[in-house]
Amino acid sequence: MRIGVVTSGNDHLDRRIESALTGEASSMDETAQVVLDADPTVVIAVGESAVIDLVRAGVSVPVLPVDVGPGVESVPAESIEPAIEALLAGEWTTNGRPLLSASVDGEHVATALFDATLVTSEPARISEYAVKADGDSVAQFRADAVVTATPAGSRGYARDAGGPVVQPGAGVLAVVPVAPFAIHVDDWVLRGPVTLSVERDEDAVELLADDREICSVEPHEPVEIAFDGVIEVVFLPSARSFFEE
Repeated sequence: MRIGVVTSGNDHLDRRIESALTGEASSMDETAQVVLDADPTVVIAVGESAVIDLVRAGVSVPVLPVDVGPGVESVPAESIEPAIEALLAGEWTTNGRPLLSASVDGEHVATALFDATLVTSEPARISEYAVKADGDSVAQFRADAVVTATPAGSRGYARDAGGPVVQPGAGVLAVVPVAPFAIHVDDWVLRGPVTLSVERDEDAVELLADDREICSVEPHEPVEIAFDGVIEVVFLPSARSFFEE
């Protein structure tokens, strides 16, 4: 087994991982692509940014998330040594976590593990958004943003915005308006694909994928969010439960 490690810049934790891997074939780097180029069997990803970078780099081997949170049932940093011991002993399984494909006007622009969001470029400004599911109109509303989240992402920004926690494997997306202008605005659990659009040309709107800026979105330009592929996440007994607070 060859272990890749996408490090976080936390020198203390990185040294602990390196020590636990002593004698094993491994490659460690802060850049996901460099680690993947070393052809690992499995990758340890330290922190949320490391996992996101691996997704963006097209990772196809199992990933052990460390200190990423419950959305991907990650291992806490304090348990890293026994986690690596179990990994090397083959005492692990994998769970497939769905990825999102984001396309703007028919062109694929991003892949995301957690969420895809339309948001105004200027702080504290609102826009008008429309949501469709499988071609059917769902709603139109004014808000700061609208976020579409996978089950993993439903534990993060979407939940902070008042959305539901979606059980892994449910095959649905959570779509949540962020700070809506009206008092009574729903959020939705939808099978998808989901199409978002900007309905008023008031302020510039950006598409974010896993909180990273992707591109500007013009009014009435369709942004389709659909499930597309999975990331295989290493599951260990020491991992956090998905529903753990």
